[in-house]
Amino acid sequence: MNTLPRLAPELDRQIIAIARGIAMDAPLKAKSGHQGTAMALAPLAHVLYSRIMNHSPHHPLWRNRDRFILSAGHASILQYAMLFLNGYGLEIADLQSFRQFDSQTPGHPEAGHTPGVEVTTGPLGQGFANAVGMAIAERNLRARFGESLMDHHTYVIAGDGCLMEGISHEAASLAGHLALDRLICIYDDNKITIDGSTTLTCSDDVVARFTSYGWNVLQLGEIGDDLDALEAAINKAKSHRGSPTLCVLQTHIGFPSPDFTDSHEAHGNPFLAEHVERTKTVLGMPNEPFWAPSNVVEASRNHASSRCAPLVTNYAATQSNELFELCWNPQSSAHWTSDMPTFAPDSNLATRQAMPQAIAASMVDLPGLMLGSADLTGNTGVKVGAMSAQSLQNPQGQQIYFGIREHAMGAAMVGMALHGGVLPVGGTFFVFADYMRPAIRLAALSKAKVVFVFSHDSVGVGEDGPTHQPIEHLASLRIIPDLHVVRPADSNETAHAWRDAADHNGPTALILSRQSLPISTDGSAIATGAGVIRSSTSRPEVVLVGTGSEVSLCIQAAIALEESGHSCQVVSMPSWDRFEQMPEAFKSTVFPKSIPVLSVEAGSTFGWAKYADESIGIDRFGASAPGSVVMNNLGINLQHVVDRAVRLIASDKQS
Repeated sequence: MNTLPRLAPELDRQIIAIARGIAMDAPLKAKSGHQGTAMALAPLAHVLYSRIMNHSPHHPLWRNRDRFILSAGHASILQYAMLFLNGYGLEIADLQSFRQFDSQTPGHPEAGHTPGVEVTTGPLGQGFANAVGMAIAERNLRARFGESLMDHHTYVIAGDGCLMEGISHEAASLAGHLALDRLICIYDDNKITIDGSTTLTCSDDVVARFTSYGWNVLQLGEIGDDLDALEAAINKAKSHRGSPTLCVLQTHIGFPSPDFTDSHEAHGNPFLAEHVERTKTVLGMPNEPFWAPSNVVEASRNHASSRCAPLVTNYAATQSNELFELCWNPQSSAHWTSDMPTFAPDSNLATRQAMPQAIAASMVDLPGLMLGSADLTGNTGVKVGAMSAQSLQNPQGQQIYFGIREHAMGAAMVGMALHGGVLPVGGTFFVFADYMRPAIRLAALSKAKVVFVFSHDSVGVGEDGPTHQPIEHLASLRIIPDLHVVRPADSNETAHAWRDAADHNGPTALILSRQSLPISTDGSAIATGAGVIRSSTSRPEVVLVGTGSEVSLCIQAAIALEESGHSCQVVSMPSWDRFEQMPEAFKSTVFPKSIPVLSVEAGSTFGWAKYADESIGIDRFGASAPGSVVMNNLGINLQHVVDRAVRLIASDKQS
């Protein structure tokens, strides 16, 4: 517990007034924003930053810092005010640019964009689940490497909306089961949403709910402006062991506005100038936009700098553990000490079966690995026998059993990645990427290094039928900016894809097959996104391009075409986004100009028009039958590919 001198009470009062003023002024200037929650929570935020959290404005990425997550990301101006007052690099001009193009103060906090922001929040509940992931990462590293290297808390502020979203149920249940006792959530119980009072839509007993999850619940009452009481309550939560803690804080949105306290109108509608003026009168501050006296700001920043400077200095002196360092900064796969598995030419594995072999081979070089799945651990290729289960009794375990909680799993992995020191890998059936899409999107937005493993990638799933057969999913992931999507054709491409994912500076989605696939490639196409795997003996009349399980089908079709006198080039194209990074000269060798292209993929044809003149795919839902039967009946078969290629060749010659 910090014993350094506190700020004088008058400085506390002025800092909180400045924060509340900024919370009104920035949305007023932007004509957009949410001031009510930020105003009510200004004292809590000030206590966290000035008395509770170990953080360092001059070293915002200090590894052992306490993590702060504003799950109620619409109240971003509260966090920006704290970052300004604590010296994280934001200045008045940044606050005046709130919600403007390319500013440091976007509408919702963005990790990697604004120093001091840990995760990208906004969609309600995501930050809460991110915090669960951060707490998992902290505990695992602490158990493995000791408290001198990792020993901190994760604080998250969540509102009514966060706890209404279904992801909070999944994440809270997981956190309670794992007994993540360094996780402290402060629930801003203001009973207000955009539509009005929460009584319109919700009558949950939050205390009973979280108690049933196994959380320690503290009911703080209406102490939102009592700094000492807030400090005592949070320190009580910090001292608790054996479960995460929920602090239920009853606040008054918009306080101390004489016009909108406890009104839903304080949530998302900026106050008018006269409302701001009346509130500033109550606060005892001048009616000046962005009022922040330099002496107060300087005192606040000096206090923040001095509180934790010794901790940062002492921590730097302890970092001598090479394995711990490797967790945070793993070497590129080109320097791995272990080799990837090799597969015989007659090998016939599903790519989901090749994946754990590749992962297991890299464990020495990737000590930060944490693997998990949503109740499909063995099915999806993310189980390695050498890893033990993560639990309260075994906190050093690196195999996470997320249970049937895809939504929380995705967001928790993003939190783990942004915490640092771990490489999270999580698997489920591809069709359930729908449950994870918000987390996948935010992983891409924040460039979190996460590996999403999706198996059972097509109608080859078979008898489970159209509810479990992904059709549109591959196309839907390919359109997410900055998400690296790879669908390997065989075991060789799978091993290369794993290395590629480990090297990639951002999120990767690996799309794997349920059914066994023959060896069709040497794996080299992974590095370039696409590559010629079967050349024509003469100038090709057609290029057949496939991904995943359809690459071997393209090879079979090429053999049949050549037997009938047609020259053909076959391309494996595991990653569109990687191919787009290649120079035009290389692209022209893969898809030679004036040569017609036929794509073959057991999924939606959406997007293939960029590369192919014609496409064989599945633009309808699947059917319940053995996978090979479904494939055949929906046109993913040898004869259909050959017939379409012949027609395309003939059409090209006539044009």
